[in-house]
Amino acid sequence: MNPARTALLAIDMQRDFLAPGGYAAAAGMDIAALRQPVRAMQRLLDVARGLGMLVVHTREGHRPDLADCPPSKLARSRKAGAEIGSAGPLGRLLVRGEFGHDFIDELTPLPGEPVIDKPGYNAFHQTDLSQILKNRGIEHLVLTGVTTEVCVQSTLRDAIDRGYLCTLVGDACGSAYPHLHAAALQMVEVEGGVFGRVTDCTSLIKGLEHPEKMS
Repeated sequence: MNPARTALLAIDMQRDFLAPGGYAAAAGMDIAALRQPVRAMQRLLDVARGLGMLVVHTREGHRPDLADCPPSKLARSRKAGAEIGSAGPLGRLLVRGEFGHDFIDELTPLPGEPVIDKPGYNAFHQTDLSQILKNRGIEHLVLTGVTTEVCVQSTLRDAIDRGYLCTLVGDACGSAYPHLHAAALQMVEVEGGVFGRVTDCTSLIKGLEHPEKMS
């Protein structure tokens, strides 16, 4: 794995998903489970930044007028008990510019690190992520963040179709549902790695720091 051709994606580490009073909490999700990857992501970010790797952060959220929120998605959020755009302790749920939409303090982007504001689950959908990666000559994506079975998986599958090599870091991804997290990881490596490969934080760090030992 060549750090110069590799980008670390930190997907949706926002207060709306990881803090009490946000979207996930309103939908009845286990915030403690969603926060489990925070420490692993901090370790990975420190290493990636030290190696000069491209680090990209994503946030899911919508315009204040919700013009970019499909009615079907809005209806699903209403059914879950966390209607997008409704008022909460951290501001309007999943609305850009609100306190809950921004990143948790532990994983704040550094100046110069691209932030992708996405209206959907997939970080490539209706964003300039593809252009950013192309401009930097990126060939390999390391995916981390929440949730493993939704936004991380959606981004991973699109990336594979676009020709990227992909590595999913299991302990640097989180889900409120352990069985779905496990299933999402298992799906990646079927058929000889149809969606890339799965690793853990420690193994990946060794590979980044010693790329000659890692294919």
